[in-house]
Amino acid sequence: MAATMVSSPGMLLAMLSEDHPLLKQHALSKLNAFVDFYWPEISNSVLLIESVYDDEKFDQTQRQLAALLASKVHCYLGELNDSLSYALGAGPLFDVSEDTDYVRTILAKAIDEYAGIRTRAAESNESAEVDPRLEAIVERMLDKCILDGRYQQAVGMAIECRRLDKLEQAVLQSDNKLATLSYCIDVSHNFVNSREYRREVQRLLVKVFQDLPSPDYLSICQLLMFLDEAEDVAGLFQKLLRSENKDDALLAFQIAFDLVENEHQAFLLSVRDRLLSSKPEASVSVPSGSAEVATSLNVNSTASEDVQMAERSQATDANVSPNDAIYAERLSKIKGILSGETSIQLTLQFLYSHNKSDLLILKTIKQSVEMRNSVCHSATIYANAIMHAGTTVDTFLRENLDWLSRATNWAKFSATAGLGVIHKGHLQQGRSLMAPYLPQSGAGGGGSPYSEGGALYALGLIHANHGEGIKQFLRDSLRSTSVEVIQHGACLGLGLAALGTADEDIFDDIKNVLYTDSAVAGEAAGISMGLLMVGTASEKAGEMLAYAHETQHEKIIRGLALGIALTVYGREEEADTLIEQMTRDQDPIVRYGGMYALALAYSGTANNKAIRQLLHFAVSDVSDDVRRTAVLALGFVLYSDPEQTPRIVSLLSESYNPHVRYGAALAVGISCAGTGMSEAISLLEPLTSDVVDFVRQGALIAMAMVMVQISEASDSRVGSFRRQLEKIILDKHEDTMSKMGAILASGILDAGGRNVTIKLLSKTKHDKITAVVGLAVFSQFWYWYPLIYFISLAFSPTAFIGLNYDLKVPKFEFISHAKPSLFEYPKPTTVPTATSAVKLPTAVLSTSARAKARASKKEAEQKAIAEKNDAASGNPSSGKTKSGEKDGDSMQVDNPPEKKAEPEPTFETLTNPARVVPAQEKFIRFKEDSRYVPVKAASSGFVLLRDLRPDEPEVLALTDAPSSTAANAGAPAAAQQGAAAMAVDDEPAPPQPFEYTS
Repeated sequence: MAATMVSSPGMLLAMLSEDHPLLKQHALSKLNAFVDFYWPEISNSVLLIESVYDDEKFDQTQRQLAALLASKVHCYLGELNDSLSYALGAGPLFDVSEDTDYVRTILAKAIDEYAGIRTRAAESNESAEVDPRLEAIVERMLDKCILDGRYQQAVGMAIECRRLDKLEQAVLQSDNKLATLSYCIDVSHNFVNSREYRREVQRLLVKVFQDLPSPDYLSICQLLMFLDEAEDVAGLFQKLLRSENKDDALLAFQIAFDLVENEHQAFLLSVRDRLLSSKPEASVSVPSGSAEVATSLNVNSTASEDVQMAERSQATDANVSPNDAIYAERLSKIKGILSGETSIQLTLQFLYSHNKSDLLILKTIKQSVEMRNSVCHSATIYANAIMHAGTTVDTFLRENLDWLSRATNWAKFSATAGLGVIHKGHLQQGRSLMAPYLPQSGAGGGGSPYSEGGALYALGLIHANHGEGIKQFLRDSLRSTSVEVIQHGACLGLGLAALGTADEDIFDDIKNVLYTDSAVAGEAAGISMGLLMVGTASEKAGEMLAYAHETQHEKIIRGLALGIALTVYGREEEADTLIEQMTRDQDPIVRYGGMYALALAYSGTANNKAIRQLLHFAVSDVSDDVRRTAVLALGFVLYSDPEQTPRIVSLLSESYNPHVRYGAALAVGISCAGTGMSEAISLLEPLTSDVVDFVRQGALIAMAMVMVQISEASDSRVGSFRRQLEKIILDKHEDTMSKMGAILASGILDAGGRNVTIKLLSKTKHDKITAVVGLAVFSQFWYWYPLIYFISLAFSPTAFIGLNYDLKVPKFEFISHAKPSLFEYPKPTTVPTATSAVKLPTAVLSTSARAKARASKKEAEQKAIAEKNDAASGNPSSGKTKSGEKDGDSMQVDNPPEKKAEPEPTFETLTNPARVVPAQEKFIRFKEDSRYVPVKAASSGFVLLRDLRPDEPEVLALTDAPSSTAANAGAPAAAQQGAAAMAVDDEPAPPQPFEYTS
């Protein structure tokens, strides 16, 4: 090749003008060889080359050669459309296997062109008219990828080109089908923008999964949930539950727990009802023993109905096969899981038994809040509720009844509703707990309408997304009152309890309240309609929008605007018409609702079109409210890809407009919640000392959301942020808005007894519907503080809870292969925080001295008793003991520096159930000789365990649940006092290095 290198293509180009075809062919083949070097000169004669291709006198080979040369020249000139057109004309001479820049460029262009044609055709419901030569090139490329074993590349191209036949071929021919299928699921979720096409891909994947020799039932059920195929999921459960293999039943339970984590209430209830209604096989009678098991396992009403039904069938059929009895027992368990009762009960027990709330923080807040300041008074009540969410520990409220009773009007409403957050999930005792505050029937009426309304709202928070048992009571309460405050609470409670069930009768009840045109009740009614119809994209949204245009009350319009947005949750392009209608509206409040509609319709999709629209409104709308919400909405669109958010909003966070800066702070808080992401913290830090008070408030709340459950060892800024909160709360001159933000941030940092985080995605990387909806309504607290409690819907317990076949929690140990300090609980505060920052070290030292004195006294007494028992002498030796003990003490003081030199252990042993924070999950391993192994690889959440030594007796944990607060009033208080006392004894370690010993 080098020998025949020409110095200029001029002579070859001259040959193209010759008449003899062989000369032309020689010139074309030589020019093709040198086009990479001489394309600038050759480009001057491109018309001559094209004329050879167009001239039908020449044979096919010559014309294809001319087309290839013309294609290369156009490619170098940057004219890719012309280049592709001639590449198609080159036929087989265009070699897809050639690894050159030219071929790679044209292939990319060909795939884009092909994918674009097929996508446009699909969107307009027409058949795609594709140039067969273009199709041939794309097919050659796909076949080559499959042949070369580049299955992921083939999958990506097949999905982009809408060639499901090639997608199936790539999966079936891959050497690791499950890994390729898993990759397909990821691609379909993250890169397919059309909801309808994504469902087509998922239907195909379900079919491929089911045809495998050993199907992955977990993935199949997750996909079926997206496709809303409740019947297929129920059928699959039946198959697994009827299996004689106990492991299949364990797998069914595990799948049920994983489905429950996605919080799709309507779907789960549908699956459960189909399992119940499959009577030919499933309506089996249960021997009395199994009935007892079923009753003990499941306290929900439907389960007990099933048991009664089974007992009735037992009366008619005495000859029950053992298989049917086992199936009935398993069915009872899975219904308990699907209704959410089992997981709620276990979570409640976990949060109660592992509660590490620090009451001293609340005490400090309470002491530093002036009684005249009702905003901070209420914020303290909110912080307490968030801090104890789901723990059932209301010690702080019991100890401060006088202080609490000063709340009036809406503050009283909020204080009562806070009990709902503290007792969240207490489904059995929920109503009896709230009984003293609920509206009393009969003459004379009850107490304050504010506490009655708050109690109804609290019932909704307790039964959020699991309201079967309480819906009717809330409906009756709503119908039987005309007091707008009680209606407000009943509407919110009903919306929460019936979340996403689209119940027509309840909708009508709420609509009647809306049509009374009362501002207070109407606002709650608007939000409640949205909660009820979440994600249904029903025509009800049209009714709501029409009423928003009719009414004069801003509160009602705002409630309806958010409600309409909730109805299009997750509907993506289906919602575009409604979004367009709302964002073009004259009324800024309706446009504000349009921002939420964009946020929720495209939540977690990172959709470019939605991001562009939101950014456009963020910088161009005339209303500050709309601009603030447009920026905030970016957090919802991007939470599946949190790394992007700080980058996208970084410029907005420096905007001259404080509303835009506030929106930027909350957008980062929402999308990066619980990640502790360094970029997010860096962006929020300057905003926490912004010149505008409400921006500081938003930044403090957002920072707490990002830092929830992040330890000081993994990011030192966590410690400085806690100190900053304390400083703001104690500062008498700090403005109310910032103070409120700091108080709420303190609650969020230690949420749920320090055992919960904010998670918008489940372990399988799918949306947690309730969590997203909860944060969307929470962000509305700008206008209405009682909505702050909706943040509790986004809390996920960070627990590893291993369960055996009986759904009980056996005790066993497993390993976390990471330094304990990285994921430990924050140290309890032990110093009266009212002292100034300068005096803090002294206070710590005095505490340590007292604690040390106590410890030495105790040790001395123990030694004295031991010596008495040995019949040794009296006072002199006890004196010796004391001096010896002192020596020991001084040695202990010397020890810490030596200990410091020793490296911290690189692992720790945890006992089931244990707190495992998200960042810790990758370090969790089971012991090699462990009695229990998980039925599927898992490191957090509810994990079903196979017992490898079933003959040995089991030790169970989490056996006692908090039955009701009344019964346990003393226990939590004692536990808290114990925790405080323990904290005082544990604390002396830090100051020791400051002490001098000779």
